[in-house]
Parts: sequence; C-alpha cells; structure tokens
Amino acid sequence: MPAKLYRVKLTEAEQNELKALINKGRIAARKQTHARILLQCDESGVVPAKKDQDIAEALNTSARSVERVRQRFVEEGLESALNRKVAERSHFKKLDGVAEAFLIATACTQAPEGRAEWTMQLLADKLVECKIVDSISDETVRLTLKKTRLNRG
Repeated sequence: MPAKLYRVKLTEAEQNELKALINKGRIAARKQTHARILLQCDESGVVPAKKDQDIAEALNTSARSVERVRQRFVEEGLESALNRKVAERSHFKKLDGVAEAFLIATACTQAPEGRAEWTMQLLADKLVECKIVDSISDETVRLTLKKTRLNRG
C-alpha cells in the first residue's frame, strides 16, 4: 500500500477546537464528520493515526472522502477542511434591470403585424433589433418572463 501523501499533524489548539466542535449540540453532520476524520487522522499525538479504510468504516463514509479531507487540511487549512467549498463558477445575467423592463413592456404591447401574440423568439429578436443585447436565446426570454410572473390576460 502506498504511503499517505497528505499527513495530518494537528496542533494542540486545533485538537481542542475539533473536540469542542464535536461536543457542540447543533452542528452540521458533514462538518462533524470532517472534524472526526481529522482527529482520527492526526499523527502528532502518541496514538498512531488510523488507516483511511478503518476511519471510513467507523464513520460510515468512504475512504476517498477521508483522503479528500486530509488533502484539503494540508493544502488549505483547518477551516477549508471543515466547511464546504464555495462554488467558483459564476453566471452572468444577460439582461439587467433596464433590459428586463424593456422586455416586459414589449411583451405587454400589441403583437407585430400578422401575429396574434408575441412568441419568445420574436421577443428575443426584438431585443437584438433594438440593440438591448448582442444576442439572446428564446429560452432566456422565457425564463425572464416566467420569473416576473407576467400575466397578459
């Protein structure tokens, strides 16, 4: 079996913090499990650290989860190992408040000549035609109108 790549060595203060966290009344189960994992992986004490598989079985989790907690502790620190990762992806809104207002106002007007009502694609084309946006899908228009709970009659 290969040697552990990420070795957890807790300071006394970190050990005390983790023990206090576990003894706390109301805490997220995931956070408590991660605290238990770190305490059982600790190699700084007199008692040798347990194997990942043994820890996983004792805490009803996977050995891979134990590895990931150890890795995050070594690379990013105690808080990162205990708490969830913050999502790094970001979604930019295609329509700002002014563009949304224009879309809603347009949807409430009379449909173009030869049409009974506005379609999502017609509204999307109108936004591009009026240079509100460079491009937009009919699905974005639909979701925007759905969000506003627009009732046209």
